[in-house]
Amino acid sequence: MKTLDVRYLEFSKDIPELEQIGSELDKIGSGELIDSVNWNDFTYKPDVRFNIACTDRELMLKYYVREEYVKAEMTTPDQAVWEDSCIEFFVSPDDTGVYYNLEVNPIGTCLLGVGSSRTDRIRSDISVIKKIRIEGSMGSVPFKEKSGNIYWTITLAIPFEVLHFNMTGSLKNKTIRANFYKCGDKLSKKHYLSWNKIETIKPDFHQPAYFGLLRFI
Repeated sequence: MKTLDVRYLEFSKDIPELEQIGSELDKIGSGELIDSVNWNDFTYKPDVRFNIACTDRELMLKYYVREEYVKAEMTTPDQAVWEDSCIEFFVSPDDTGVYYNLEVNPIGTCLLGVGSSRTDRIRSDISVIKKIRIEGSMGSVPFKEKSGNIYWTITLAIPFEVLHFNMTGSLKNKTIRANFYKCGDKLSKKHYLSWNKIETIKPDFHQPAYFGLLRFI
């Protein structure tokens, strides 16, 4: 099981600009690899990395993706975002067995669900999703599949309240469980990559038993 130390960032504003957040996340390093190819039928492996940090208000993520095919056709949270080029963050904020699935395409269309398994997901209301701040390098206009050596990034600032984290104002010295993914169910090269390895027969990201650990320091 992988373990990742998540550090705190300090900003002059309580709610820093996404551009500044992205710049600070870039400084952390080259990024954690999302490179586990878990299923033999889907061996294509784009170069996908992420950096993560937090403040006392928000969890901050930046994904860095280089792949041969990219598309972003979904524009609303009720659509199948995972069929586009999609980065995902699944996280269990406590020991209740409940986890959140956050899924985002290159133009920032975001799906957020919550439940204890694949079969009992409840989609979050758009008013909740709008609290998540998202900025991607490919703009906000939907597009059909493009091919080439395509590089794109996306930065997210996720308020603690959206994921029902402990509301005492800090995750300091706490450990939570999570996994990070990259997929594209309707791309020319379908793929399912994870940060922490998954050992199931068929592709399935809804596997909290295979989440890794995030340790806030």
